[in-house]
Parts: sequence; C-alpha cells; structure tokens
Amino acid sequence: MFEKVLIANRGEIALRIHRACREMGIKTVAVHSTADAAAMHVRLADEAVCIGPPSAKDSYLNKAAILSAATITGADAIHPGYGFLSENADFAEMVEDHGFVFIGPSPAHIRLMGDKVTAKKAAIESGLPVVPGSPGAVDSVEEAFEVAKETGYPVLIKASAGGGGRGMKVANSEKELEEAWRTARSEALAAFGNAEVYMEKYLGNPRHIEIQILADNHGNVVHLGERDCSLQRRHQKVLEEAPSPALNAAERARIGEVACAAMRTLGYRNAGTIEFLYENGEFFFIEMNTRLQVEHPITEAITGLDLVREQLRIAAGAPLGYGQQDVHFTGHAIECRINAENPETFRPCPGTVGDYHPPGGLGVRVDSGLFAGATVPPHYDSMIAKLIVHGNSRNECLMRLRRALGEFVVGGIETTIPLHQRLVENTDFQNGDYDIRWLEKTMLNL
Repeated sequence: MFEKVLIANRGEIALRIHRACREMGIKTVAVHSTADAAAMHVRLADEAVCIGPPSAKDSYLNKAAILSAATITGADAIHPGYGFLSENADFAEMVEDHGFVFIGPSPAHIRLMGDKVTAKKAAIESGLPVVPGSPGAVDSVEEAFEVAKETGYPVLIKASAGGGGRGMKVANSEKELEEAWRTARSEALAAFGNAEVYMEKYLGNPRHIEIQILADNHGNVVHLGERDCSLQRRHQKVLEEAPSPALNAAERARIGEVACAAMRTLGYRNAGTIEFLYENGEFFFIEMNTRLQVEHPITEAITGLDLVREQLRIAAGAPLGYGQQDVHFTGHAIECRINAENPETFRPCPGTVGDYHPPGGLGVRVDSGLFAGATVPPHYDSMIAKLIVHGNSRNECLMRLRRALGEFVVGGIETTIPLHQRLVENTDFQNGDYDIRWLEKTMLNL
C-alpha cells in the first residue's frame, strides 16, 4: 500500500480523499492555491504545498506545479478527485512517466472515453446500447441532414469533446438543423478548442441513470447499482438518489450485467461510471466518466463500501476480494448539492461564512470543507457542501432529508438549501415522478 498520496484537488473532495487515506494509515499531501491557504483540507493534511495564485489555470490545472509538489514531498501516488485534471489523459500519462501512481484508470481509457465519438464507438463494440445517431463526427451540414433523415426529428447535436451542456443544440426540423449545427460547432470550439460534433436522436422525456463500476487489475469487475441523476439545471446535476425510483429489480440487474461485461471487454480498471438515458424500459449509453463522481456517497450509503478506499486498493494492485454476489444493497439514499448561489437566480455568492451548523443524527452525512469563518472564493465551482441522507426506505429517506435540510445553517452567504427544501415538498418528487427536464419546467420555469 502507498505511504504518501498527493491530493490534486481542493474543497470537500480533497477532504474526502484525505479521510480515506488517514483511515488506511496513508500520509497525505495537500496542494493549494493562495486563495485556499486556510482551507480545511490544507489544515488537516500531513503536508501542504502552495502551487500558485487563485486562478485554476495557474494552480489546480498547473500540471508541472503538481508534479513538482509530488516530487519534493516524496509522494507515491496522486489522486485527482473529480473535475480539474481528473479526466486529463495527458496529466495521467505525465504522472506515470514521472514514476508516480495515478489513482484512476489508464491514460488510454481516459483518452478513449474523453472523446464522445470514440467513446460511442467503443460502447457499441463492447455491447452497450446507444442512442441512434451518427457513427462518428458530423463534419458538414449535408451529412447532418442525412443523419437526421435516418433518425428522424428532433435531433441533438453534441460536442465530441464536450460536457456540461456546452456545444449542445436541439433541432426540431430541417429548417432549424443548419443553424443548430453551426452554433454547436462554434460553442464547442470556444469551450473546448475542438469544433467536432456528432448527432443523436433527441429523446423526449428520459431519465438520467448511471451505473457505478469497480474493476481491478486482475479481471474482476462489479457494479454497485445505479444512481438516478435526472434532477438537473442546465445539464448540471442538482440532486441524486440511489436506487432509482424508476427501475425495477430486473432492469437494475440487466443494465448492471451489461455494464460489467462492457468493462471486461475494454479491460478497464479502477472506478468508473457509465451514464445512460432511460426511456420506455430502454437504456441508451451517453458517456462514461473515468473518475470518482460527485454523487459517489449515495452509492457508499446503500452498499457500505468506501469507494475512495477501493480506488486506493485497486491502484496499489490489490484484487477486489469480492464478487457481484457479495455486493448487497440496503435502503435508499439521496444527495443534495449545496451551492453558494442565490436559490432563485443562481447567481454565485462567494464570501465569508458566518454561523455554520451542519445537520447530524442517524443516516445523515455532510461532505464539506466549510467552517465558521471560512472563505468561499469566487474562483472555483460554487458547490460548497453535499448533504447525504440514508433511510431504510425512500419515504424514510425523504422524511430524514426534510429534517436535515431544516437543521442546516450556513450564514454569511446565500446557498441553494431553500431550493432543496422546496424540492422535497413537491408531490411529483415525493412520488419519484420526474425526468431530466422536469426540474427546469416545473420548478424553475426555464
């Protein structure tokens, strides 16, 4: 096992990784920008190295600075968390070239799944069901018209190198297609430096279902069930739950087996999440995230497995030590992403935290680096905490969530806690009756 791990991230995920390392007797190195000098993950780590000014490109995205920090502190391995460099194949390659272990999949798999076109081809070859659409990039308007003729309208144009809804446009007719194609390419180039786009059939009211997998270096693969991530705003997840209220046991087992078989075919290793759209009993692959997910705690809640610990074990060469028959699911879990934003306008609200009181009690977990007097800087993602609740049933989980949200106090800045409080009182949500467009249409009027 590793003696020292450098955590190439910040905030709650850096603290989460530190805790797993500490429980395994592994020393940690925190890297930080000048804006995060007093952050909790920096305070608790065994060592800390400042890697640059507040701007992410000069600090948390500074590959050379991170590798230098790993070298001078004598780290054995680097954990990228999520976001920043977690799915940067070049960084993973550099980590390995410099003699460190990258705690994640191989650079080749990160690169394969990081491009939406090659990812879709790999999905087809490995037996995953995909949304009907173009076999690869769509490089001309004429080609776009041909694809749309085969799939039927509406169609979705998506950036090959994209994510988060950027470079994504819907065309409901031939009249709209040319402009949508050109706009998607323009946005993709501006956001990712790559104008390549591809096309898919646009599904009407799907749910966003993702399957968590773990794979070791010895050919063992298991899935840890699904998460329902359908509650989204502008393609960004707001709340997740596991298991999905939309699936039955047979569907759950079927898609889990398909996901595991695909990962065996690919020879994948470490943690990964395969994302699907689900509609009318059918699953359609949309992408794979080759990293730990923000919403991993709800999977931990229903399985009792520590996913970061498993990542560390796999990266160190250990076998999983258990099979699919040993993975048991208990109860229901929900995660609320708490952002430093106005709950109505979603305007970011950085600043200094005043009173701070996280909820507690049975089945309640808060992942956060906040404390009274902490500074929420304006330079990074606005998520400041994750509230995770677990209950024996979905109804018990909802009741516990309502109670926990009422206890959660974050003073001095605005947060999205009131949005989650409204959400938990909504009848459709209580009944599990929602899809990926429900939140925007029903509660946000977008």
